[in-house]
Amino acid sequence: MLLRVVLVVAVLVAATGLGVWWRARQGRFVAAVGTSEGDGGAGRLTAAEIGAALGERATFVQFSSAVCAPCRRVRDVLAQLVAGAPGVVHVELDVEQHLSLVRRVNVLRTPTVLLLDGAGTVAGRVSGEATRAQMLAVLESCPEAAPGR
Repeated sequence: MLLRVVLVVAVLVAATGLGVWWRARQGRFVAAVGTSEGDGGAGRLTAAEIGAALGERATFVQFSSAVCAPCRRVRDVLAQLVAGAPGVVHVELDVEQHLSLVRRVNVLRTPTVLLLDGAGTVAGRVSGEATRAQMLAVLESCPEAAPGR
């Protein structure tokens, strides 16, 4: 009996720890370290690759899927953010329709959002659901894209 109680407590502690770790990773910005690290080897994306013109200051490229509820919330957050930020564009791509690009930039979950500077260079990525404040901080982290520049 004691062994069962210890086992149940151990499983609960492990599950709680995993849940806390997972929650902490949601919406976290990971800056691109170089052209092959941090951005999944993307380096730079062109307007032709994403199917839309790049923003003058920055472009948010969101990888989504049709059945992803957090993707819709992130889309709304980015639409509001872009509406108040001149020169910033939001492009949403369906992962099923852009498999080669998904593989190239190493998208492992949806939503994943890449931040491109004005030249299309990947500045970093956010995986998972993110709030408006988190996405604004992401935008401000890109020197070329920061508001007022």
